[in-house]
Amino acid sequence: MTRSSQTEKSHFSPLSSGLAFRPFFWLGTTFGVFSLIMWLFFWQGLPSLQPYGGMVWWHQHEMLFGFVAAIIVGFLLTAVQSWTGLPSVKGGPLWLLVLLWALGRLLLAYSFELPVQIPLIVDGLFLPVVALIMARLVIRAKKWRNLIFFPILLWLSLANLAMHWGHLSQQPQLTQKSAYLTVWLIVSLIVVIAGRVIPFFTSRALSITIQTMAAWQEKTLIASALITNLFLTVRLLGMSIPAWLFSLPVALIALLSFKRLLHWQLGRCWGHPLLWGLQLSYAFIVLGALLWIASEFELITTDLALHTLTIGAIMGAILAMIARVSLGHTGRAITALPGLTLALLLIFSAALLRGVSLLFLSSHTLLIYKGSLLFGSMAFIWFLISYTRILWSPRVDQRPG
Repeated sequence: MTRSSQTEKSHFSPLSSGLAFRPFFWLGTTFGVFSLIMWLFFWQGLPSLQPYGGMVWWHQHEMLFGFVAAIIVGFLLTAVQSWTGLPSVKGGPLWLLVLLWALGRLLLAYSFELPVQIPLIVDGLFLPVVALIMARLVIRAKKWRNLIFFPILLWLSLANLAMHWGHLSQQPQLTQKSAYLTVWLIVSLIVVIAGRVIPFFTSRALSITIQTMAAWQEKTLIASALITNLFLTVRLLGMSIPAWLFSLPVALIALLSFKRLLHWQLGRCWGHPLLWGLQLSYAFIVLGALLWIASEFELITTDLALHTLTIGAIMGAILAMIARVSLGHTGRAITALPGLTLALLLIFSAALLRGVSLLFLSSHTLLIYKGSLLFGSMAFIWFLISYTRILWSPRVDQRPG
């Protein structure tokens, strides 16, 4: 090792040289816990926020474009360095991006009597800027397979603007349709990323070979997710898609995702929370898709399917993924920290409570809402307690990252 490289390592600081997962995982999780507690206060009738858009709009928007978006950006801007072999954003430019995200959260949480255009512009800029950073690195490296994340991030940006317009034009149906589109775009991201990382993580941890689905089936799954989001966009624009037609690609997502799970050998993963946590969160995509089909035919409310996806699939995947990525990218052994099993069980219990349990326990709706929020908050508080020192410390091998 040269003296210059030794000096570089000895002066490494997570603040100046750390990758995007460090600030975005920590701040995103902290904000997620804050948002869940504020929503719990709302249901308790306790003093809460008086945010832009009102509490209902703020809860929908900020769980998706505050909490989840921060985690997605932290993951993508870290992973793109491995995918392209090029240095990702860090130091001053990274902290400017963090500041843009944080300023959006502040302007939406508190009323400063500013023109409504200012919160919209600040919040609306975040994802397009990230999309441009991603595209620049992917194009420079000519790793065209990873360019898929550019249109998804732009699509999310448009859904974000539509949610804002729903509030500003006093069209709650537009806000709701925008939220539905956002949830399915995030689910689609999980489908794409899970197909890459879960077989790899599983085969590596268990020293086994994972046989993936046939290529045409994988392509059909991705195409089904694309069509689902196109249909939701058409509905957002005010046009009608019949329930039977909309349900076809959603059914394919459920079927092919279930087949993926069979290939991934969940039954051999129970001793590894970092594996079964990811796989069970993916199983909630299957359950959520089936419930969504039922809601299309008005057998249940869409709310049950929505929260099965947002809590079980999205929040479950986030907790399992950030628990793993935070270890691997700080040079630590990929071993579950004490408490991870309980935290994952809390998230999945919250999803079942807020989703299917309401089919049978509707007389206890308010209690179930509060229990689900409490379980979700506790799961991510565990992450903050267990990972704060890890995220703000140099890698144990003293390498940059």
